[in-house]
Amino acid sequence: MYLLVIIFGLIVGSFLNCLIWRLFQEESLWGRSYCPHCRHQISWYDNIPIFSFIFLRGSCRHCAKKISWQYPAVEAITAVLFVAAFYFLPDLEPLSIALARNWLVIAVMIVVFVFDLRWQLVSLLLVVPAIFIAVAFNLFLGFFWWQIVLSLALAFAFFWFQYLLTKKKGIGEGDIYLGLLIGAVFVNLRHLLLVILIAYLLGSVVAIVLMFLGKKRWQSRLPLGVFLAVASVLVLLFHEVLTNWYFSLFS
Repeated sequence: MYLLVIIFGLIVGSFLNCLIWRLFQEESLWGRSYCPHCRHQISWYDNIPIFSFIFLRGSCRHCAKKISWQYPAVEAITAVLFVAAFYFLPDLEPLSIALARNWLVIAVMIVVFVFDLRWQLVSLLLVVPAIFIAVAFNLFLGFFWWQIVLSLALAFAFFWFQYLLTKKKGIGEGDIYLGLLIGAVFVNLRHLLLVILIAYLLGSVVAIVLMFLGKKRWQSRLPLGVFLAVASVLVLLFHEVLTNWYFSLFS
């Protein structure tokens, strides 16, 4: 089963790379993959996750331009996180609703991470449908509608007030929608609080390090979506350990 999950994760990771590029280019998801440099269609044997990158030595077969390390990295990370999600649900069937939801959240957060890191944008074409899908999953998992509405309202209020208080400079509009997605996923309010806490803590640490190294200045902005994506995956996989640790600090 772990081997099947790895293969599935690699395939999904390959699709996510395509999704990231085509969302940025505002292109249709239909059609064959192509080289972003020469736009030559990629044959199936040059599109095998990780192995094609190694075999081609990180270059396009047709134009010899370098292929970004993003492609094998996203494929490998997706496979690893899919295995982790499968491992931490040992008592559930492989195709259970909870596992499917977790895989979906991981896939979406990987796209959010890369998209915001590269272009400092949050794709609403991805995030908005994901909000409705996450709500549907949690309804199937037995959460009450009022719990979901409360979580959505709190997440929206937190990011919306921050957006207004910073006069639209602290965070972008896309971060508000990303906050709604996090609220739709983490209906447990402890988990929602933990995601926000970890995201801002990570952002603060990275900002301090970058300023110390002279890479950023006090007025510089960091892509919040990157840290929200990382925090979401961490809480999704390790919520019990993180929740117990955090709330034990107050006991």
